[in-house]
Amino acid sequence: MAKEKTVFSCSECGATSPKWLGKCPGCGAWNTLIEGPAETGGSGKNRYQALAKSQPVATLSEIEARDFERTATGLEELDRVLGGGIVAGGVVLIGGDPGIGKSTLLLQAVDALSQSQKVLYVTGEESGAQVAMRARRLGLAGDKVRVLAEINLEKVLATIEAESPDFCVIDSIQTLYSEQLSSAPGSVAQVRECAAQLTRTAKATGCSMVLVGHVTKEGAIAGPRVLEHIVDTVLYFEGDTHSSFRLVRAIKNRFGAVNEIGVFAMTEKGLKGVANPSAIFLSTHGEPVPGSCVLVTLEGTRPLLVELQALVDAGGPSPRRLSVGLERDRLAMLLAVLHRHAGVATMDQDVFINAVGGVRISEPAADLAVLLAIQGSLRGRALPKGFIAFGEVGLAGEVRPAPRGQERLKEAAKLGFSVAVVPKANAPKKPIEGLTVHGVERIEEAMELARGL
Repeated sequence: MAKEKTVFSCSECGATSPKWLGKCPGCGAWNTLIEGPAETGGSGKNRYQALAKSQPVATLSEIEARDFERTATGLEELDRVLGGGIVAGGVVLIGGDPGIGKSTLLLQAVDALSQSQKVLYVTGEESGAQVAMRARRLGLAGDKVRVLAEINLEKVLATIEAESPDFCVIDSIQTLYSEQLSSAPGSVAQVRECAAQLTRTAKATGCSMVLVGHVTKEGAIAGPRVLEHIVDTVLYFEGDTHSSFRLVRAIKNRFGAVNEIGVFAMTEKGLKGVANPSAIFLSTHGEPVPGSCVLVTLEGTRPLLVELQALVDAGGPSPRRLSVGLERDRLAMLLAVLHRHAGVATMDQDVFINAVGGVRISEPAADLAVLLAIQGSLRGRALPKGFIAFGEVGLAGEVRPAPRGQERLKEAAKLGFSVAVVPKANAPKKPIEGLTVHGVERIEEAMELARGL
């Protein structure tokens, strides 16, 4: 028998190579080429014969622009991340670590939607009995939820056509395989083909679809990056399995804002939305402690209060800089600014920064709060009770304004905070009841002001 031809596919971008290479020729990633059977395609002659006739083209200004109709999932925090609810024909990809709660969340959403829509839950990782056991444990009725335990793509598509659901969950995309391809389930070719076929079906039938994706050890969704490009919305389910709180974060959303987050608490009856997520990320100290500063950050359109904690301790000849929830390189830069412009030296000190609650902060508006927490830990002096801060710090020592500063201040005042140090450009023109706002232009002003409070 003739040896079956093989091809090497990149697990990151899906690019192919006839031989193994250490570096992917498509995306430049190292050690991502995986060997698999070559897929046979149609001949060039058949492809040209199958070309369709040209289609009518419309002028952009003549196309009617209307908002998408949304259907609430019954989970308020999930609706927030999706932009208000699910959209007919929209395809959502959700990824997260094993055991984080993806199947639990989607089963709750399917059960809630089944009261107003036809729903289908396709499980490739569990049997129907296992799904039923989870539903009983969560206290879900499930009397209108249709369940299919299948991993063959063609059978799944045939069932979708027969059932004509309005909402469908595929758990998970890595377990499906198409008979048209000879590679194993979970391979780059299978994941790409199955996702493309399901997306095509969703757009043609108007069925809203959710694809569950596995993640790599780095936390990214496994499979080719094209998987994230062909869907409408990409959600990441984050959180520590040892904690009861979970975050659902939107990375891409064609029907809403990106970087929105939904906060859930894992209970015996499933995931419950958290109405006031700021309470999770704030400490329960009875009295203020040195090295703690509350930051008002933005997650999408939601102002969120997060406690930043700093610990400055005597280090050895090679002092460490460690940050959890913030960028370590930015911490090193801020320490240099603190020394140069505010005269606070930490060259011989270990500096540790932590964002309470496991939240990740990526915006530069956290700079001022980080430096105030570091100074408080180094001096052993706590900031006053009810103190908040935000603002970006530049290399020249200036404190730059943060976007939507008024909303941040109003959120802090609503939660009972009374003193704020913010960039001067963010200081409100009209006083906010119960909140004393100090506007600063430079980092040395902020440090001096914090010492006097």
